[in-house]
Amino acid sequence: MKARSFYLALGSVALTLLLLAIAGFYWLVGQSPLRLLQGGRVASPEAAMFVPKQAPAMVSLLVKPEQLRAFRLAVSSLGDRRKAREELEALERTLLTSRGLSYDADIKPWLGSEITLAVTSPDIDRTPANGQQPGYLLALETENPQQAKEFVQLFWQKRAIAGSNLVFEQYSGVKVIYEQGTGATSADTGTPTPTLASAVVGDRFVLFANYPKVLRDAINNVQAPDLSLKSSQKYQDALAALPESQIGLTFVNLPQLGAWLGSQSPLGRLSSDKNRQFESLVAGIELARQGLLAETALLAAPGQPLTAHKPALTEPVGALQFIPPATPFSASGTDLSQLWGQLTEGLQDYGVLSALLGQPIAALEDQWGVTFEEDLVPWVNREFALGLVSPPGREPEWVFVAEKSPETAAGIEKLNAIAQRRGLTVGPITLEDRRVYTWTQLLPSSKRRGAELQANVQGAHTMLDKYEIFTTSVEAMDEILKHPQKSLRTAQSFQEAIAPLAPYNDGYLYLDWESVRKPLEQRIPALKLAELVGKPFFDHLRSLTITSYGSDTKVQRGAVFVQLKNT
Repeated sequence: MKARSFYLALGSVALTLLLLAIAGFYWLVGQSPLRLLQGGRVASPEAAMFVPKQAPAMVSLLVKPEQLRAFRLAVSSLGDRRKAREELEALERTLLTSRGLSYDADIKPWLGSEITLAVTSPDIDRTPANGQQPGYLLALETENPQQAKEFVQLFWQKRAIAGSNLVFEQYSGVKVIYEQGTGATSADTGTPTPTLASAVVGDRFVLFANYPKVLRDAINNVQAPDLSLKSSQKYQDALAALPESQIGLTFVNLPQLGAWLGSQSPLGRLSSDKNRQFESLVAGIELARQGLLAETALLAAPGQPLTAHKPALTEPVGALQFIPPATPFSASGTDLSQLWGQLTEGLQDYGVLSALLGQPIAALEDQWGVTFEEDLVPWVNREFALGLVSPPGREPEWVFVAEKSPETAAGIEKLNAIAQRRGLTVGPITLEDRRVYTWTQLLPSSKRRGAELQANVQGAHTMLDKYEIFTTSVEAMDEILKHPQKSLRTAQSFQEAIAPLAPYNDGYLYLDWESVRKPLEQRIPALKLAELVGKPFFDHLRSLTITSYGSDTKVQRGAVFVQLKNT
C-alpha cells in the first residue's frame, strides 16, 4: 500500500466523479448499456491536443451521456428505477432546462463520444496583483459537424436577442465568438473579465471557454503540437500503464493543481520542486455493477526515480481477521515502517489531510503515552491491520494488529516500560480463557470513602495465533476474543468493496462513507460544498477502497474503487 498514491489519487478521482455525476445522469436511453462494464474506448482523449502540457487538470468522458444514463437504470432494481429516473430528470432540469437547452433537441443530434473539461491555467494573465484568473475549456466532440455548427449559431442568436454584445474574431483561420465583458478588450489587456467564448474547430470539436484567450491558446496548441498535453511523453507513458478501454479519464498536474487551489485550499500547499516525488497523475475510469473503478498511474517528478517493486499480496492480510466487521476505517498491508514514512512525508504539505491522520493518532499517543513513529512503527515489519471502530454508546476506539516477528518481544517490552514510567500498572487479566495484559491507571474511587481504587484501563494486548492484538479498551478486546469468527476480512461489505480490485496488490485503505461522513465534514468544510454540487453522487456513495499495484522507476500504479448504493 503506497500511501502517497492513495491520497493524491483521491483528489483526482474527486474531479472525475464530479464530471461523471453531471454528464452521466441525463434523461436519455441508449442501447446495450451493460456493455459499458467492458469499458468504453481506448483511454486517449483526442481533446488533449487543445490542452497545454502544464494544465492543472483535465477530465474526459469517453462514452455518450445517454449510455451512462441507460446503464444507471439497467443496474437499478425494478423498485428503484422510478427514483433513478426522477433524479436524472431533476439533474437535467438543473443543468440544461433552466438555461433554455434540451439535450434531446439541441445536443444529442451532433454530440460524439467525448466530452473533455480542463482547467488550462491557474492564472491566464500570470499577474498575481489582480488575483487568480483560471482558464476553463470545454471540448465537445462532434459526429455531425453541420448540426453542431447550427447549434452554435442558434446558441449565439439567442444570446444576442437576450442583449449580449457579441464579438466575432478570426484567429488562425478559426472563427472565435464571445460576449464582450465589461472592462475587457479584444486583446485581453488589463484585468481579464470572465465571459463566454466558443469556436468550432474543423469538423471535430466544438469548444467553449471562459475567456477568448483560452480558445486562442487551445488553437495554438493544435497548430504547434509540442505545446499540447497529447505530445507529452510522460502523459503517453502514463496512458500506457492503464487498461486499454475506459469510459473516462482524468489527468492532474500536481504542482499546477496546487497553484490553482492555493495555499489555503483543503489540499494545502505542495512540496517544493526539489522535494516533490510525483509530478502528475492519470486515472482511467471503468464502470462496475456496484460503482466506479479508477485505475491510477502516478508519474515521478524529474530527478526523483521511484523504487521499483512488485505487489506483495495475493489476498487480504490475515491480520484483518481480528478487526471488527463494523469498522468504518481500516488500513492493512505489510511493513508499517515503510508505509508510515511514505505517509508522513507525502502528507506533510497537505494541511487538512495531514490533520485527518494526525488528530486521531495524536489521541492514541496521548492515551498510551507513546510516540507512534518511534515506539510502534519500527518493529512492525510484517503484516499489520489498523482499524478505528465506533462502538454504540462509547468513544471511538483503536484496534491494531501486528504479525509476530523477531522484533516483537522487544517492542512490547518497550511499551510496557513506557506504561510503567507513566505510573500505569502492567498486569494480566483473563478474557475468554485467554491471558490479556492491560495498562491500567489506578485512581481513588469517587463514589466511596476509604482506600478503594477505581481501575481505568488505557490499553490491552494479547497474542493470538501469530498476531499481537492491541486495543484501547478491555471491551474492544473482549468483543474480538468473544466473536473470533466475525471480522472485517470476511464481512460482506468489505468483500464487495475489494471485489473489483486486482488480487495482486500491497494492501487496502478502506472507508465506509456513511460512518465517516460527519467527522470528515467537520474537518473539511469544503466537503459540504462539494456534496451540494455533486449531490446525486454523494447521496449514493457507500464506500471507498484504495490500493497500490506496485511501481517501476517512472510510474506508480494503483486503483480506487468507489462503491455506490442503488437507493
